[in-house]
This record gives sequence, structure tokens and C-alpha cells, in this order.
Amino acid sequence: MPLLFSGLFIFFARVIDMSLATFRILLIMRGQSLSASLIGFLESSLYIIALTEVVKNINSPSSILLYAAGFGVGTYIGSFIEERVALGYVNVQIISMDNFENLQTRLRNEGFGVTSFEGYGRDGAHNIINVLLKRRDLPQIMKVINSEDKKAFVSITDTRKIIGGFFPKRKAK
Repeated sequence: MPLLFSGLFIFFARVIDMSLATFRILLIMRGQSLSASLIGFLESSLYIIALTEVVKNINSPSSILLYAAGFGVGTYIGSFIEERVALGYVNVQIISMDNFENLQTRLRNEGFGVTSFEGYGRDGAHNIINVLLKRRDLPQIMKVINSEDKKAFVSITDTRKIIGGFFPKRKAK
């Protein structure tokens, strides 16, 4: 392979391989091991092919540099892809400071499953709203929270597995 083509091949193979690696790790964290193993097969194949090309051109600093650059760019792209795909679920806990009743009603009207209860903090009693939702719906719920209670304290955690419960159909926007 000519050195220029070899270098570009190494870079792009590594970008794809690392994008897949990043995405695979995130799938594992979300309990999707079958999909992760299939991606791992592709990832390791590309890794071996790219590494073979680097070893063939071991005296070329550009091959090594492009290999390393592909690693970094691939990691970034993999996390970007995962954010866009937004797999899995999150638990959103909202401590409402100003507008509990309206916020809770609006969230239900928007199609979110809401559980509310009273909690006690440093400043006394607070109303707490818990919502379990698909990650892709996170921007929508944040828009509702921000429009109803700008002072709300919001905590978002990834949820690995869900058993039972009620998930209403979300209204299309």
C-alpha cells in the first residue's frame, strides 16, 4: 500500500474501531451484552487490521501518529454517537421549590409517569417528583421543568434495568 493511503487507512480504521469500542462499553453498562459482543467482534477485527498496517510501516512516525490520532478521534465520535442514540433509561428526581402542583400536573399531561412524595431537607419539607423515562426523552422533560420551576433541584441518574412499573405512552410532539 502506498504510504499516504496506508496512513489514511490506519487513521480511519482506528476511528471506526474506537467509536465502536466506546459504544460497546456503553452498551455493556446498560446491560445489552449481546449487542455489545457483536460490536466487539467488528471492533477487534478492525483493530487487528489497523495494527497490522502500523507494524508493516513501523519505521514511519506518521503511521504511529495517525494510529494514535485515530484512537482519540474515535473515542470522541463514539461518545457523540452514543449521546445521539440515547439508549436506555434515566431516573429524574426533581425537588420542586416553587411550583410543585403545576409541574407535576404538566409532566403527567406531557405523558410522563410521575411519582411524588414529601421529603425533608435542611430547610424543612419539600415536594419530590420521581420520573423514570427513556434517555431520548430527557431534553423534553428538562424543557418542562425549566418552564415550570426554574429553581427546581434536578438529579439525573442512569438506570440499568427496570422490572415492572407503569410507562405511559408519550404524546408525540
